[in-house]
Amino acid sequence: MESRLVIYNTLTRQKERFEPLHAPNVGMYVCGPTVYGDPHLGHARPAITFDLVFRYLRHLGYKVRYVRNITDVGHLEHDADEGEDKIAKKARLEQLEPMEIAQYYANRYHQYMDALNVLRPSIEPLASGHIIEQQQLVQQILDNGFAYESNGSIYFDIEAYNKQYKYGILSGRSLENIKDASRDNLDGVGEKRNQADFALWKKAQPEHIMRWPSPWSDGFPGWHCECTAMGRKYLGEQFDIHGGGLDLVFPHHECEIAQAQASMGHPAVKYWMHNNMLTINGQKMGKSYNNFITLEQFFTGDHPLLEKAYSPMTIRFFVLSAHYRGTVDFSNEALVAAERGLEKLLNAIADLSRIQVSPECDPETEKVVKSLRQKCYDAMNDDLATPQVISHLFEACTTINKLVDHKATICADCLKELKEVMHLFAFDILGLSMVNGQCSMANGASAAREEAFGKVVDMVLALRAKAKADKDWATSDKIRDELAAAGFQVKDTKDGATWKLDK
Repeated sequence: MESRLVIYNTLTRQKERFEPLHAPNVGMYVCGPTVYGDPHLGHARPAITFDLVFRYLRHLGYKVRYVRNITDVGHLEHDADEGEDKIAKKARLEQLEPMEIAQYYANRYHQYMDALNVLRPSIEPLASGHIIEQQQLVQQILDNGFAYESNGSIYFDIEAYNKQYKYGILSGRSLENIKDASRDNLDGVGEKRNQADFALWKKAQPEHIMRWPSPWSDGFPGWHCECTAMGRKYLGEQFDIHGGGLDLVFPHHECEIAQAQASMGHPAVKYWMHNNMLTINGQKMGKSYNNFITLEQFFTGDHPLLEKAYSPMTIRFFVLSAHYRGTVDFSNEALVAAERGLEKLLNAIADLSRIQVSPECDPETEKVVKSLRQKCYDAMNDDLATPQVISHLFEACTTINKLVDHKATICADCLKELKEVMHLFAFDILGLSMVNGQCSMANGASAAREEAFGKVVDMVLALRAKAKADKDWATSDKIRDELAAAGFQVKDTKDGATWKLDK
């Protein structure tokens, strides 16, 4: 199948037509969370970005195997090879088993991703479940002469690798620059031949809880090994897309490229895709910067930087309102704007059911409707340009509002097309949902309960409409007043009553 999709490849630093290695099958690997704390907004962006990629590739007809790992071994506190294991540290502080910590926060991660309407990946491998594969990877690199043992630890030999290949091709860094940046790093002094060398296997110190036997020592794999090993296991020696946050380009993804090349003699990944960062006051949001806001805090409003609670769909819309390769700076103003934009879009889609069909369209309506589908496809095919897709959907919202107000006309075929396109791009591809307002994570309500809730309100309004038809004004007014007291805005139009829940 021929694809018109063009994506930006970090490796080549240019947009390229997406041509899978084995169409219609597509293999995609995305770096998942290290589960030692609640997910924050910085975790939401890559999850939503690659959920969008997953949804769109499937819509285009590809059979996608989407692999997103969970780092439950826990890489070390620094990208260097020393420090305490993050999960083990949390376990020690809370007096729990490391796997209790990992399981608890993995469950929490899944709950919040579900709230954001992020689809589950095809396979979600655990790093701790693939120690053997990681040891096999390390042994292959050793056998090929690109690693060495030192005091029970195994280090990747960047100098030896660079003589045959090139280390730094993804990040654009030269080996000399990498070595210069590593000279002040004292980690592993006396063990490494070169301070820029990175650990493939670390001998565990006596206090280190998470450890496994190996031919070299009782220890644990280096952070970079898991993705190389698991990507190869589930997607083969070569696959199409490897994704993650821009902060992973160096050292993590650079090291993955080197490990794959050193173990197999060829690259593993065709397209490298990276979403940009979410920032607060220009600084990356993250646990290590102590400036993060968890998703639970966004959904409840319980954080000093938040003026109010924001629904999961508002967060999703906020993320999609910017291009995935652009930076997004957090502010309440931006979230309020996203909330209003989402409300505008969802209200317009809901209003589609109220539009009356005419024998023919007026010229402007016909022009908007007949061009909408192609405009949205063109934007998505241009490196997943979601801001442009949303802009085109907003243009359609203006037309829908005119139709509701009887300021424009639309024929049956055009109305059918308009409904299909709005639902396709808003719900199926962008992954938005009509379940908005109160957050399901905050109040425990599921999507099914939200839908049932809406049906009950519609039933009450139907009873009010009957009371009005029977000229029972007292009952009609009583229903309206009690709905208002419960927080519902009821608006009477010539086509019937509409409602929404006050924020």
